[in-house]
Order: sequence, then C-alpha cells, then structure tokens
Amino acid sequence: MGKYDKYFVETLPGGGRPEWAPPGGPAVVYLDDKVIKGCNWYTVMLVPTISPWGKWGEGGHGPNTHKDAEIIFFIGTNPDDPTDLGAEVELCMGEEMEKHIITKSCAVFIPAGFISCPMIINRVDRPWVLINLMQGPMYTEKSYPQLLSEKDRDKMIFIDEGYGGERKIVYPKVEGLES
Repeated sequence: MGKYDKYFVETLPGGGRPEWAPPGGPAVVYLDDKVIKGCNWYTVMLVPTISPWGKWGEGGHGPNTHKDAEIIFFIGTNPDDPTDLGAEVELCMGEEMEKHIITKSCAVFIPAGFISCPMIINRVDRPWVLINLMQGPMYTEKSYPQLLSEKDRDKMIFIDEGYGGERKIVYPKVEGLES
C-alpha cells in the first residue's frame, strides 16, 4: 500500500452506486469531502445508449438550485470528432427556463443559487461522458417543481438535500424508478 493511495478513487465508495443516482444510473465514480477530506463534490457518469427511464426524452432532472457554483461537462466519445456529443440534451436555464439544446461537447457554468434544469436527454447515439463539478465539499440541491406543469413534474427526478431539513429524492413516475 502506497503512502498516497488514498488520493486514488477507482470505484464508487462502498463499491455501489450513489444513493442519488437513479436505479441503473450511469455513475462511474464520485468524490466529496466524505470520500477525501477537503475535496469538493465531483461525479463522472457514462451515459449509455439505453435509458433508465425506458426511452430517452421520457424523463429528466427537474429545476433546482445549489448552494455552490456548479460546472457540467458534456463530453463526446467519438475519436474522429470529439466535439460531437453523439446525443441531444435539453438544458433549461433561469427561472423562465430558457431552453438550450446541446449536441456538441461543452461545459456549462451555473452560478450558486441560480435555477437550472430541467435537463432532459432526448437521444443518445453513442455513450458519452457527463462530468458534474460542485464547487463545494458536499452535494446540495433545492428543487423547484412548481416551475413545471403537473404532467412534466411526474417525469422528473427532484432532489432536496443539503439545505437543512430532511433529505428527499423523488423519482419520475416510471416503472422501475420508484422513490
């Protein structure tokens, strides 16, 4: 065992998937202050061609804010054109939910306290990498389901965590994704 082995994390802590990931979710590895003291919250996911919602475009992550700034990287895996995401992702920004369609590799900066999402993966032609960096030691999220119609709310994951009160995750009303 090496002196600095503690700084290398090759699997998810405990060998499983994080509690916040949907069943069958694509989490590869994550870090936070509990895993390595002093580390901010980071997660890496490989988004597969098969959706945990049954089919792409049927669900997503609902509108939310975080206590800390967040950066989301959308990274394509095409070795001939790494700028091609190989997918289409809809990401809304702001309380008015300004819609952005992502088809190219990119990074999105989300200021602390700023409303972002829904994020809906409309299609996946080949697996791609989603990297989420929270610029704070732990994951925090406050949901805003009231910004969506009831029909759209039923398709979203909502997470309330780290703002005080009880931790709550609500999965979409899709068979196999019960809360």
